[in-house]
Amino acid sequence: MKCAVLGPEGTFSHEMALKVCGRDIMLCPTIGVVFAEVASGGCTGIVPLENSEAGGVGETLDGFMKTDCHITAEYYLPVRHHYAAAVPVGEKPSCIYVHPQSHGQCSRFVDDLGVPVIHTASNAASAKAAAEKPGTAAITSAPAAGIHGLKIIRENVQNSDNNVTRFVRVEKGPYPGGYPYDSPDCRKCSILIDPLEDRPGLLYEIIGVFAAMGINLSRIESRPSKRGMGSYVFFIDFAMTSYSGDAVRRLKEITFVRELGCYSGTEVV
Repeated sequence: MKCAVLGPEGTFSHEMALKVCGRDIMLCPTIGVVFAEVASGGCTGIVPLENSEAGGVGETLDGFMKTDCHITAEYYLPVRHHYAAAVPVGEKPSCIYVHPQSHGQCSRFVDDLGVPVIHTASNAASAKAAAEKPGTAAITSAPAAGIHGLKIIRENVQNSDNNVTRFVRVEKGPYPGGYPYDSPDCRKCSILIDPLEDRPGLLYEIIGVFAAMGINLSRIESRPSKRGMGSYVFFIDFAMTSYSGDAVRRLKEITFVRELGCYSGTEVV
C-alpha cells in the first residue's frame, strides 16, 4: 500500500518512509495533506510526532484533532542536522533557511551564526531555497543537501548528540487486535482528551485514573483546542496493561476521549 509522507525528497520523513515503507511513497506538501490522504482511504502515512529536543510537532497533533486517523506503529529515528551552503567556507551567509522544528533542535548553532532566519516547510525546502539564492545557507539533512548540490560546511549542528525524532504510522482504521485493550502485540496506547469544560481539579482527576490503576504515562502534552484562549486538549500515551481498557472506560465517564490507537513498542531504525 502506498505511504504518504511530508516531501519533497530529502526530508527526514522521506528518509523514515524509505526505511519502513520501501519506495511506494507519496510525497505531500504538508503534514496536513498526509492526514487528508490517509483519511480518504487507500494509503497509510508516516508523520513525525515528537522530537527529544524540540518537543511535539504541532501539525501532527492538529492532524489527529481534525481527522479520525489512528496510530498503528511507532519508530524512532536518530536525527542529524547539517549546516550547508553554496557560499565559500568562512563567509557568513546573508540568511539561513531552516524548518521551525529544526530551528528548535539547532537553536544554539543558529543563534551563534547571527544572521536572519527564514522558516521553511521542510528540511528539503530549506536546501532548495539555499541552492536557488546565492549567498544563503540552510540547516538540512545530508540527502537534501546532496540532492540540491549544497556543500556541507559543518556536520551535526543539532543541540544534542542524542537528538531523536519519534515517527508514527497513521492509518484510517486501528491496529488489528488493538482493542479492547487485550492484544499481546500492543505495548503502548495513545488517546486524545478534550475536556470541553473548565473546572477545578479536572486534570488532576484525569491523571488520577491512571495512578489509581498503576498505569505508567509515557507522555502528556497539551495543544490549543482552537476554541479560544485557555482551552486545550491533551494527548496522552500510556503503557498497555490488563487495566488499560478499564482506565479508558473510566475516563469516558469523566470527559471526552478519542482513542488514537494501541500499537507495538518502539522500533529504532
